[in-house]
Amino acid sequence: MITCFIRYEIDPFRKDAFAAYARNWGQVIPRCGADLIGYFGPHEGSATTAYGVYNIESLAAYEAYRARLAADPLGRENYDFSRRERFILREDRIFLKNVSLPHAPAVTP
Repeated sequence: MITCFIRYEIDPFRKDAFAAYARNWGQVIPRCGADLIGYFGPHEGSATTAYGVYNIESLAAYEAYRARLAADPLGRENYDFSRRERFILREDRIFLKNVSLPHAPAVTP
C-alpha cells in the first residue's frame, strides 16, 4: 500500500471553490478504487496550502485508477471545473510508503 499526498497551492480568495472541488473528489475517488483519507483546506496558518490524501495498492493500481478518474463523468467535470475557475495555482504529488508499520502496541503503566 502506498499513500498519495497532493499538495495544492490555492487562491486564498477561492477557498470555497477548492472546498467544492474536494467534495466532488470525495465521491469520485472511492468510486474509482482508491481509499480516500481526505481533502484538507486552510483553517489557520497558511491561507494558500491544501492537501488531498489517499491510499492505493501500488503504482500500477494508480495508473488504472487515473484512467477510471478520467472516464468518470463527475471526475471529468471536476477537472474541467478546476481548469476553468483556476483556483488551484500549483499542484505537487508525492507517493509515500508507511515505514512505521507495524506500530508497537501501547504500553500501559
